Amino acid sequence: MLTFIGILLIITGVISIILNSIIKNNKVLNWFTTQRSLQFLFIGIIMSIITGMFFYAEPGTAYAVQYPWGGQKAVFQQGIKTKMWGRLIPIQFEIPIKYVIPNEEGRLGDQSKYAYVDKARQWEFNDAVKGQIATSIVISINTSDQDQFLSVADRNKTEKNLIRSRIVPNIDQSIKNTCKLMAAQDYISGQAADFDRYFQDQLENGMYVLEEYIENQKPDIIGDSTVVRTVPNKESRQKRFRIKMSDGQPVRVKGNSLKSYGLTVVQAVVNEIDWEETFDKRLQLQKEEVAQTQLEKQQAEREFYRAQKEKAKGEAEKAKERARLEKEQIQQTIAAETEAKVAEFNLIKEKKQFEVEEYKAKSKKVAADAQYYENAKLVSAGLTPQERAEWDYKTAVGVAQQIKDLRLPSTYIEGSKNRNSGNLLESLIGAELAKKMMEKKNK
Repeated sequence: MLTFIGILLIITGVISIILNSIIKNNKVLNWFTTQRSLQFLFIGIIMSIITGMFFYAEPGTAYAVQYPWGGQKAVFQQGIKTKMWGRLIPIQFEIPIKYVIPNEEGRLGDQSKYAYVDKARQWEFNDAVKGQIATSIVISINTSDQDQFLSVADRNKTEKNLIRSRIVPNIDQSIKNTCKLMAAQDYISGQAADFDRYFQDQLENGMYVLEEYIENQKPDIIGDSTVVRTVPNKESRQKRFRIKMSDGQPVRVKGNSLKSYGLTVVQAVVNEIDWEETFDKRLQLQKEEVAQTQLEKQQAEREFYRAQKEKAKGEAEKAKERARLEKEQIQQTIAAETEAKVAEFNLIKEKKQFEVEEYKAKSKKVAADAQYYENAKLVSAGLTPQERAEWDYKTAVGVAQQIKDLRLPSTYIEGSKNRNSGNLLESLIGAELAKKMMEKKNK
């Protein structure tokens, strides 16, 4: 702008000097005196010199300065820099490029002087489905290598030419190759991330070399062991493409990459794909089918979980009943064990009591034997008349007590008429007394 104003002032000053020398007494020309014309000329020359010698470097923009005498330099920092009437080639550090699907009115949305925006093109996938692909790409230039930057700027002259002649063709070729590698059905089935990865890799490192192959797919079989029907696949003989590999690495087209120009792909993603109408209809049918399948699956899962719930409920009731029976069994077992322990304890008690009574009886027997021995000794030693009378008394009392306790038979049959009844009674009494004496002695 300043250069244009300076040139305009120079032209105005020169023309006014010439006209004043030719035309006299003109009111308009009289205002342009010689002194004033020289001032215009001088100001114009100063402005032209200043604008030719200096320029303002905007932030985020690299400049290639080409001097009239053949030299050049790169400017990567903002501020006022010298150009010495040289040519400037400005290129942004990061160049945004967008392919946009037009709206209903055919517009591409908001425009920016710092971004390259173009209409999205229609591409064909390997299953013959077409769609407009909207992409968002950001390309970064190499600001660390000055020579490479100057070479790119010298060969492309302008940023716009760099975009149109180098970047856009690579973008289009990358999209085309990626579409050949993938079917539209695969893209919507979860391979969108692979599409972005292939796309960005080819942009940055070079185009894949694709090889064609024919995939013979077996027809689907529907039916059981008795009735089998085959469903032919219309795409079974369709041509397919895959990446040609060598030593585990993809083979690339040589010399056809943005990296060779010192450009780096910062971002390369697919924002949206506007499928053709026939594919949209097919997608809608698929969505409805998937929704119906999901509904049936949910119903089946609901029935399954309901059965599981009933099964779990039955197991819980079974476990509850088992716990109740085990509890009763444990109670009965404990009661039986307790009863056995009590019986065992009682047995031991009775045994101990028996042993005690046995020891008591033996003690009494020993005492009786001792008394008998003592009495026998006394008798053998001789008793006084008084002691013998006392002894006879005690003996009579004892015999009377034994006769009182004696139980004789109620009926007696005598075997001989000559037998004396008195002698028989005495014999019975004597026998009974002897028996009881023996019992006492054994005790």
